[in-house]
Amino acid sequence: MNLLQSPAFLIALIVLVIGIIIVAKGLVIVRQSEVMVIERLGSFNRLLESGINFIIPFIDQPRAIAMIRYKRSGDDYIPIASFENRIDRRETVMDFPGQPVVTTDNVTVRINGALYFQIIDPRAAVYEIENVSQAIEVLAKTTLRSVVGKMELDRIFESRSEVNDKIQAAMDDPSNKWGVRITRVEVQDIHMPEEVEDAMRLQMAAERKRRATVTEAEGEKSAAIARAQGERESSILNAEGDKQATILRAEGEKQSIRLVLEALGSDPEDKRTVVSYLLGQNYIKTLPDMAKHGERIFVPYESSALLGSMGMFRELTGTPDAPNTPPDSGLARAAMGGAGFGG
Repeated sequence: MNLLQSPAFLIALIVLVIGIIIVAKGLVIVRQSEVMVIERLGSFNRLLESGINFIIPFIDQPRAIAMIRYKRSGDDYIPIASFENRIDRRETVMDFPGQPVVTTDNVTVRINGALYFQIIDPRAAVYEIENVSQAIEVLAKTTLRSVVGKMELDRIFESRSEVNDKIQAAMDDPSNKWGVRITRVEVQDIHMPEEVEDAMRLQMAAERKRRATVTEAEGEKSAAIARAQGERESSILNAEGDKQATILRAEGEKQSIRLVLEALGSDPEDKRTVVSYLLGQNYIKTLPDMAKHGERIFVPYESSALLGSMGMFRELTGTPDAPNTPPDSGLARAAMGGAGFGG
């Protein structure tokens, strides 16, 4: 009888084929960052980590996890449900559709957000919740409405990071029971009614105009202060200059008198004559200015003595007399001594 037709060979061949099938069915390769939940006869048995693993075919079965993902098509989001035997432990992003939310100032806005989560306990994610991704989505939407509903519209725009932190903190406890960790929540877009957007644009324009007006006023104030300080410093400098000029003139006159007195020698009578001459000369110089400020002036009697001293000084120095002075001149009137006359 042929060996290939013998019953023993056929049995051995069948056993070999069955063994190959068992090995092929029982050999499972799990990739990095993935894990599989294995049930034996319907009960949890173990987790298959990354690498080569062996299970008993038809007895050990992987437990699938339900996941929902959204595919964006224009402005719409299409949900796609799937059952996966391999659980991904990497961080996953869920971009769920926008949700209508009413703020405390009665403005209805539509907020679109993104959620980042990570499965840290695959057994709890499979056995503690029916659909972990759907549960996370519903929790995120309800938490978003709860947090944003307690805030005004302006505050939502000003403090998005605060909204994100509050949503994440509110989702931590429920998600931990499902073996999921919420790593980050992001509020992406905030859509408002057109009338609210128009009002906000007008408000922003008015605010910019107010800031420009305040800035212009501050500039004019600073310029006025600078001008006032400049005028003040200029006045101080002019006053200092006049003071120095007066001092220098006085010093010059003092030096002139000293030189004249030194030139005359030590005769007291000559010195008195020179001093009287200088006083009379200054007095006569002031008479025209005095006449400008009134219709009548009074010349004291001592003026005749001053004029006499001036004549003596001319005789002493040999200075020729001045041309004849008209009778109605100031000098003639001064010689009258103490007489009042009209300007």
